[in-house]
Amino acid sequence: MRTLIAVSSALLLSACASVGGAYTSPLAGTTWRLAELQSSDDAIGDTRPDDPAKYEISFSADGAASLRLDCNRGTGTWSSPGENQLTFTPLAMTRAFCGEGSLDTRVARELGFVRTYVRDGDTLTLNMMADGGNLVWTRTR
Repeated sequence: MRTLIAVSSALLLSACASVGGAYTSPLAGTTWRLAELQSSDDAIGDTRPDDPAKYEISFSADGAASLRLDCNRGTGTWSSPGENQLTFTPLAMTRAFCGEGSLDTRVARELGFVRTYVRDGDTLTLNMMADGGNLVWTRTR
């Protein structure tokens, strides 16, 4: 029985790995611009930034995440241990007041709840845990 479990575990791990033994996320080396925040509660609805160019996220191949959040900047790390899995460490972020209606702190907070993603062409949807909603991004590079 232990042999069966060990073989099953090895097969599962290899299915998630790329050549070389470690999963390499297709997000590495990409940059995205925020299109909208989708709420799972229809009463709240969706929110679009006044200027999507104010909100960008870059995924470095070394696991660093760099963000432009309106008038603030943020850094942290991201990891994708398997296909469509994604988590972020808490972000270090400047704390300038960007004005009423800014989504800077909301986006930074919600990234901490992201657990999975779906990439469809040039659209990246980050899904928050417990049906908490989605952050939808469009690719810039």
